[in-house]
Amino acid sequence: MKRLAAFALLLALGVPAAAEYPDRPVRLIIPFPPGGSNDVVGRLVANQLSEKLGHKVFVDNRGGAGGVLGTEAAAAASPDGYTLLIVSIAHAVNPALYKLNYDPIKSFAPISILATGPNVLAVNPQLPVKTVAELLALAKAKPGELDYASAGVGSFQHLGGELFKLVAGVNLQHVPYKGGGPAMADVIAGHVKIMFSSLVQTTPFIQSGQLRALGTGGTTRNPVLPDVPTIAEAGVPGYEANNWWGIMAPAATPAPIVDRLYRDIQDVLKSPELKAAFDREGASAVTMSTAEFSRYIENEIVKWGRVVKEGNIKAQ
Repeated sequence: MKRLAAFALLLALGVPAAAEYPDRPVRLIIPFPPGGSNDVVGRLVANQLSEKLGHKVFVDNRGGAGGVLGTEAAAAASPDGYTLLIVSIAHAVNPALYKLNYDPIKSFAPISILATGPNVLAVNPQLPVKTVAELLALAKAKPGELDYASAGVGSFQHLGGELFKLVAGVNLQHVPYKGGGPAMADVIAGHVKIMFSSLVQTTPFIQSGQLRALGTGGTTRNPVLPDVPTIAEAGVPGYEANNWWGIMAPAATPAPIVDRLYRDIQDVLKSPELKAAFDREGASAVTMSTAEFSRYIENEIVKWGRVVKEGNIKAQ
């Protein structure tokens, strides 16, 4: 009944209904620089969604402050369906790190989760370790001397590294970058030797031999890297770190538009092309209702807020 009433109100006010949406290009804000997992997933979905909507979905990379700046821009945008936002685990972590000018739940209209994927512990081949056990031995022999790169304070890479430190009981030094792309570039170049990165971002460099995978963060081995053990089975029992990606719109975006986007995104997630792309990158498409996605985000905020607190992570 509430949805029908909202639809009737839109008609009375002369607001375009979902049947008339969109009539121009749609902006998809990715709150991180090009090259990271958010960018990879966002662009894959944007290309497919453009075909469904009949208008271009163009990517707007707004990096900065661990995703906060781009998210602020989305929260402040007109709630007309022409600005969308890619969210990930950073969206759940940032409330514990920053004083935000938006509410991670109330400022947005959740549309759909897209996919989940484990992290992967990858090292530059110059580092003389080939297993998680060897890395642990080296880290314990040289406490505080080994560095790991991340996309920034509070990023999935950072949280994955801090969780590893807590569970394994080792001392690694965190080196934050302004995005996953720059961090990955420096690990490949050998300036920093370790990264706990999204499998989505890292797989091509592992397959090319530019990085060496020691373990993945899922509960089971990933089919993309079937010969690589999970970090838990390789010597750090209890370790689990999975990233996720989704799409949201500014709060008060009309329900018919949210429904239209949800339906089209579900079709996109079922497409063989996108499934094959996700499979190649080690991600898995996920289906949830908008209400389930909202609850999922709330639970993630609680979960990773605890890691921030226990790891004594502070925003820089």
